[in-house]
Amino acid sequence: MIRALDVATSFAASIARLGAGMAVGPLGTRPQRPLELYEFEGCPFCRKVREALSMLDLDAVVYPCPKNGPRFRPEVVRRGGKALFPYLVDPNRDVAMYESDDIVRYLFETYGDGSVPRVLGLPIVTDVSSGLASAARLTSGVRYRSARPPTAPLELWSFEASPYCRIAREALCELELPYVLHNVAKGSPKRDAFVRRSGKMQVPYLVDPNTSAATFESGDIVRYLDTTYAA
Repeated sequence: MIRALDVATSFAASIARLGAGMAVGPLGTRPQRPLELYEFEGCPFCRKVREALSMLDLDAVVYPCPKNGPRFRPEVVRRGGKALFPYLVDPNRDVAMYESDDIVRYLFETYGDGSVPRVLGLPIVTDVSSGLASAARLTSGVRYRSARPPTAPLELWSFEASPYCRIAREALCELELPYVLHNVAKGSPKRDAFVRRSGKMQVPYLVDPNTSAATFESGDIVRYLDTTYAA
């Protein structure tokens, strides 16, 4: 996709969701271990869960499950019995669950103040706007592209509403590259630590422990992933 069009349609996706996942809301108990999320970037129901993670400032190990992906889709079937997404695993409470609305409710009850924000709590409005956000990105972040799996998961500092972060996450998803998602939305208590590590408050920021590469800028990240992992 032409870069200008790529960025414009990603902005349109953020606008369709009214910037959900831009800022952190009231926080509750913090998990000791990262959550695990099986999802794919182009899925409108998965988007709601990623928005909740951003609002709750929760990190997660993301296992991308693009259509025709050979690794993690079969794992979801093995663990849960069906290829339905999103699929959340919380190792802190021995919980595993399907259904985006159930997952969102669980996250806010467990790690927030118990109340689901209106932008995520109006089923029809939320689902329609999330579907429009996916439509704006056409097939980006939906289908698997043949890739070499990394030895260790990559790391991505991001927040859901950022149009540039979305472009980086889509590339990770299409190549089925697992990664640790560090959410640093506006108001995140983790922003200071991130700046100390990266040198500036700019996302997306990708770190690949397999090669020691560290990269800002969504376009540079996509090129790096294609060069390093795409078949």
